[in-house]
Amino acid sequence: MSTRRPASTASLQDWLSYLETAHSKPIDLGLERVKAVASSLALTFPFITITVAGTNGKGSTCAMIDAILLASGYKVGLYTSPHLIDFNERIRVNGEYASDADITEQFDKIEDARGEVTLSYFEYATLAALLLFEREQVEVAVLEVGLGGRLDAVNIVDADCAVLTSVDIDHADYLGDTREKIGWEKAHIFRPGKPAICADPMPPESVAQYAQEIGADLWRFGQDFNYSGDRQQWSYGGRGRRRSGLAYPSLRGANQLINACAALAALDALRPHIVVTQQDVRLGLSQVALPGRLQILPGVPTIVLDVAHNPHAAAALGQNLDNMGHFTGTHAVVGMMKDKDVSAVIARLASRVDHWYCASLPEPRGMSGETLAQIVRQVLATRSQSNDSVAPSERTRITAAGGIINEPAEVPGIRPVMQPPVAARAVTVSNFENPLHAFAEAQKQMSGNDRILVFGSFATVGPILNGLGRPVN
Repeated sequence: MSTRRPASTASLQDWLSYLETAHSKPIDLGLERVKAVASSLALTFPFITITVAGTNGKGSTCAMIDAILLASGYKVGLYTSPHLIDFNERIRVNGEYASDADITEQFDKIEDARGEVTLSYFEYATLAALLLFEREQVEVAVLEVGLGGRLDAVNIVDADCAVLTSVDIDHADYLGDTREKIGWEKAHIFRPGKPAICADPMPPESVAQYAQEIGADLWRFGQDFNYSGDRQQWSYGGRGRRRSGLAYPSLRGANQLINACAALAALDALRPHIVVTQQDVRLGLSQVALPGRLQILPGVPTIVLDVAHNPHAAAALGQNLDNMGHFTGTHAVVGMMKDKDVSAVIARLASRVDHWYCASLPEPRGMSGETLAQIVRQVLATRSQSNDSVAPSERTRITAAGGIINEPAEVPGIRPVMQPPVAARAVTVSNFENPLHAFAEAQKQMSGNDRILVFGSFATVGPILNGLGRPVN
């Protein structure tokens, strides 16, 4: 990798290689450096901004807001992270990925403006997106917060509306090891006097306390907005607004209803600056797509892809797998980063998997397939003999926080189809040098009515999607 500034005509890949080594730390939370460069760039953020933070559900909520706004005819900028296959996925204008030339042009401007200040990879990406959104004169910018909230680069923007999707344990080394600490960090995307949407049904007290402390207009799921429904349709209710007869979002998973509620609450909170009709909502939710989130590929065999990489997301994935109907066996291809709670993730899915294919991911953060396989074996050896690896008290919290539908009071008529635990069958565990090799072996070993589950890091799901020739747009 080059540490010398690329030429203005350099390729996007050359720039990205440079950005990976341009700063001393891959993750360096703090706003001073990125604020200084934003000031040098004279960024003014002349658009309505919606920031979205949370442990899980950020990407889905951003995608729904974007899809509804596009259906309404607004010019929208969408910034998300990380990417599955190509960096361009992170920056969209009006539903289209930014071109290589558009992105490298912004990187070149950032290099001219930063002087002696060094920036992380994510900070370069954030500034490039904001620059491009200004150049393209978008009307609304939807910005996904990368890590936490308080010290994340996206938080240099004073959002017109902030959304907090969920709060659970992840990135504990940076955000704290309790939901209270993590909630406090994430709540710092709220702004005084501005709408602050909290979609976690059981948020830590620190979220409401911080909102009250700064005078944010807090909207709480279950109090200020909610949903109801049956097998055919669902309805949203908010402050003085009800949207009935809605088709379920095209994104799969019971938890997507809470994400859809968060999106609608944010748009309602921004009235009259943003106006969306009932038909705009219907069209947007029917067209929204987000690869790698409970993505089920068409055809045989059944292939399920999900970037679940923390316990909260893995619990939701497990419940959604249960709802898919009966399969003879499940072959799981998994790759994880070292800084995740890998044992807890595996435990959430252990009763649902027959064959494990553990893949190595690139250093420095990637875990080796061999180490991952050892953890899987340890979890399998020590987990309880109950029908579910999640204790009842924990299941209650995960269910509420993740919006998993398992009670008629939440969505009448919809109940999960619980699968029998994997207990009597022999479970196999093997390791491979990369996700593609692991997936190829899973394809060889499966038979009959088996399914393949690919989950874990974006660096696991992305290469397999790419190898299958599946586009991400």
